[in-house]
Amino acid sequence: MTAQMTAKMTDVTTSPARVRIFDTTLRDGEQSPGATMTASEKLDVARALARLGVDVIEAGFPAASPDDLAAVRAIASEVGNAAGGGGLDGPPIICALARAASRDIELAWEGVRSAARPRIHTFLATSDLHMQHKLRLSRGEVIARVAEMVAYARSLCEDVEFSAEDAGRSDPAFLYAVLEVAIRAGATTLNIPDTVGYTTPDEFGALIRGIRAHVPGIDGVVVSVHCHDDLGLATANSLAGILAGARQVECTINGIGERAGNSSLEEIVMAIHTRAATLGVATAIDTTRLTAVSQLVSATTSF
Repeated sequence: MTAQMTAKMTDVTTSPARVRIFDTTLRDGEQSPGATMTASEKLDVARALARLGVDVIEAGFPAASPDDLAAVRAIASEVGNAAGGGGLDGPPIICALARAASRDIELAWEGVRSAARPRIHTFLATSDLHMQHKLRLSRGEVIARVAEMVAYARSLCEDVEFSAEDAGRSDPAFLYAVLEVAIRAGATTLNIPDTVGYTTPDEFGALIRGIRAHVPGIDGVVVSVHCHDDLGLATANSLAGILAGARQVECTINGIGERAGNSSLEEIVMAIHTRAATLGVATAIDTTRLTAVSQLVSATTSF
């Protein structure tokens, strides 16, 4: 074996695990009161996120309005086909959110289909509180809808993310069952949200470990985390999820988002960058661009 081959093998075996950065500034971030952006402003931010090296850009919620659909289309067409930025070799994945309903999923696909790497992101609540008072569905009905709608999304798009809304307050055994069904239906990423910012890092880390230990087929998909900052723990919970094996983090520039906001992209990225030896992971983000993107989002949203 040559010295060059040995060096290459060493690089591969010692390189840290890659964590995907999923930016939802243009979707969840825009839900922060007063943070609404025009289609032109969204496109400017999306361009900056691509240059930053974000792996996934959640461009919007096409079922929300014709304007949001148009903005997602524009981002998918331009940013979703541009050369890679930051540490990426190609364009970022362009994602659109959809409720677990056929019309939402069709509109999401309509929005992202022109991207080189499109993704449909669909969600349904799994906590008893949400199922009873928000959805008015039984556990069996939730499982059936997840199976049907994830399969429908997969029939349109090869890359499908499923989110178990309010996973942090869900019965773990039921959550495992729902996630197993989503995998069988074709989900490629499973997102575990702390939707109302309720859990502590110990609890959230244990939840991710339980999912990785008990859900059949989990090794074949990416486990994602999406944490809110209602108790000021969004970044801590996201890092706990990474330590427990999550390999995608959903976050926003400046931590903007509904209520107290989302996990802050710059905090997550710099924690990983600064404490690489402790966390054992890395991102593709170009950290030298963080300040400029933060200032752009601040100016755009007036926050």
